[in-house]
Amino acid sequence: MLPIIMRLKVPSKAGIRALVLSPTRELALQITKEFKKLAYGRKFRIRLLTKALAKCVDLKDLPCDILVSTPLRLHYLIRESKIDLSCVEYFVLDESDKLFEMGFIQQIDSVVNACGNPSIVRSLFSATLPDYVEELARTIMHDAVRIIIGEKNSASQTVKQQLVFVGSEEGKLLAIRQFLEEGLQPPVLVFVQSKDRARELHKELAFDGIHVDSSHADRTQAQRESAVEKFREGKTWVLITTDVMCRGMDFKGVNCVINYDFPQTTSTYIHRIGRSGRAGRPGKAVTFYTESDVPFLRPIANVMKASGINVPSWMLSLPKRIRKHPLGRDPIEKKGVQF
Repeated sequence: MLPIIMRLKVPSKAGIRALVLSPTRELALQITKEFKKLAYGRKFRIRLLTKALAKCVDLKDLPCDILVSTPLRLHYLIRESKIDLSCVEYFVLDESDKLFEMGFIQQIDSVVNACGNPSIVRSLFSATLPDYVEELARTIMHDAVRIIIGEKNSASQTVKQQLVFVGSEEGKLLAIRQFLEEGLQPPVLVFVQSKDRARELHKELAFDGIHVDSSHADRTQAQRESAVEKFREGKTWVLITTDVMCRGMDFKGVNCVINYDFPQTTSTYIHRIGRSGRAGRPGKAVTFYTESDVPFLRPIANVMKASGINVPSWMLSLPKRIRKHPLGRDPIEKKGVQF
């Protein structure tokens, strides 16, 4: 953000000069707020492409220096010829590997084509970038330079990582209740694999009188934004969410991340636990696994070992298996064990 603001120097009426794409609305909102903080007093017009803004008749004359958006909303405006991106000097794809993985290729291509400035600078950022995604990303880059901070595709060494065997789905609820009862040090972020499970776990923990909230696709945008803000303000101690929150979201001082449901990929694991241990602060990540998750332990165990965590040798010697589809799990409500 800082190099963009410094190079734009002063506001201009020439049109949109910097464009940032992110995979989720929550992250787009966070980016917009951070841009405004850094540009305070510079009078730059920084806008988030919201649903209300997208409904404007024509955005070609929109007074805007920096625009932040998700791909689908921007793609629609380009297709309807309602926005002009020909003056864009800086084009950033944040969480770029997720953008390419989520089926946004067509939308990204339309944005790239719409940004017709011959001297445009394109940048891709992510904590993980698989080789096949990097090859795909290079198709929209020219003379690309790759910069790696730390080890490629590795977890933060400021996070103390732990694997906890819980036996079965029923054991998870007992384990998280025991964990929160014995050592609750909020804020705590809990990841589950689906919106249904987020809703169910929210209900279970709310029954225990914990200051808990959840953010998932079944909640309205206003509810999701409210859940995030209350978590930031400390009003919510435990926030339950799906992987929508594992990408780029910056919560100050998250003490612990709990992977209630075992992550499907190593990149998901890295991004999830990366919500803790930020900006040099120590953090903790606890990952539950059941009998059904054991065959898929090896990749996560390798990431932990690379971060300096001691893991059992039997985990590292497991056959390498990749989970192509999320594991079917029993509903939390039906299997819940009340104290």
